[in-house]
Amino acid sequence: MDSAGPAPDDLMLSVEQLVRHVRHSATAGGLSTAASSALGRLGREGPQRLSELARAEGVSQPNMTQLVTRMERAGLVRRTADSSDGRGVLVEATAAGLDVFRQRRAERTEALRELIEELTEEEQHAVQLALPALARAIADRRERP
Repeated sequence: MDSAGPAPDDLMLSVEQLVRHVRHSATAGGLSTAASSALGRLGREGPQRLSELARAEGVSQPNMTQLVTRMERAGLVRRTADSSDGRGVLVEATAAGLDVFRQRRAERTEALRELIEELTEEEQHAVQLALPALARAIADRRERP
């Protein structure tokens, strides 16, 4: 890294501020951060076992069970039988849940677009190169054994 560029701590602070700003811009459905994250995962990846969802979200299975129960009462998710294992249960987003997921994503996208529009053309170009490159690096790490 160029010694004249931002220090890693400064970059981390910038990433945290960006994530916090974009996250807080999504208000559809009035969801908690945990509910928004779980609903987002179900919206992107489709139905999952409760245990898989808990592991992916980094929470205990009892905590995920409580969260899913609250989301189920709100009509955002439903539990269905796992056709590959009669004893298993899948959690899936309902049509209403998918609508909230899409609304929240649109709100976050708009917040990011507005921020990028405030940058100079050179800065916009840098962001358009850097963010996909970081996403690729993350994907590459996930694919490694």
